[in-house]
Amino acid sequence: FSARGFLEGKMRFRDVFSLPSKEAAMEFWPYVLPVTATSVGRVSGYVAMSHVVSSSIGTIAMAAQQIVLSFFYCLCPLADSLNLTAQSFVPTLYAKKKSMQRTKALHRITTEFWRAGLLMGSACVGAIALLPFLSRFFTGDVLVMSEVNTVVPFLSIFFAVHGVFSATEGILLGQRDLGFLGKSYAAFFFAVPWFMLQVKKTALTGVGSAKLTSVWKVFTCYQLFRTVSWLVRIMRLNIKSKLEITKNADETNIVSGDSI
Repeated sequence: FSARGFLEGKMRFRDVFSLPSKEAAMEFWPYVLPVTATSVGRVSGYVAMSHVVSSSIGTIAMAAQQIVLSFFYCLCPLADSLNLTAQSFVPTLYAKKKSMQRTKALHRITTEFWRAGLLMGSACVGAIALLPFLSRFFTGDVLVMSEVNTVVPFLSIFFAVHGVFSATEGILLGQRDLGFLGKSYAAFFFAVPWFMLQVKKTALTGVGSAKLTSVWKVFTCYQLFRTVSWLVRIMRLNIKSKLEITKNADETNIVSGDSI
């Protein structure tokens, strides 16, 4: 390697604006729609939450939301690292030939990631527990601090499962279960904003009380739902793999018996 980089002489500036070959495009095409749906589906919930808070709940809630999001965005990457780590380790195992050893290895690494997720989630919950004491460094308004404190229980629930959720999503991505994730996030793209907008509707009509906790209650339910969905999916894939291996083994034994 040289100081100019390992692409020196292999890539020109105008190559950035050139279209890829048909063969290269076809290799990436199966990933385009699932990955796009996943990315867009993730963002819609955050956008809807910000819209509802800023348009209907009030200035105190807006100020409190900024403090809450500061902690939220600082802690999320800690658990999200498990997602990236799983995507690095799982594909190597998943690429091996289907066998009972492969299934056991995937089950074992899944269990280890879940344990790491629980530890990471516990650490995040511990950090969230400090939020009532640290919020005074972000604002001097007693009403804003009080509003921040009301969200702490929902943040604790969210982060308690966030480590396991991130690890499980990384495992699903490592097993190339893009269809399931893409369809799930495509549904979340519409479902989460719809529930968030119901909070706005309640606030504007005055039928009920809408507070900052209302949007975080929706977001926490969303987190719990997708965590359970991902766990069920992993267990279903594991059971399906075991059944296929057992079936193939039985068929092999029958063929061997007939040959004898």
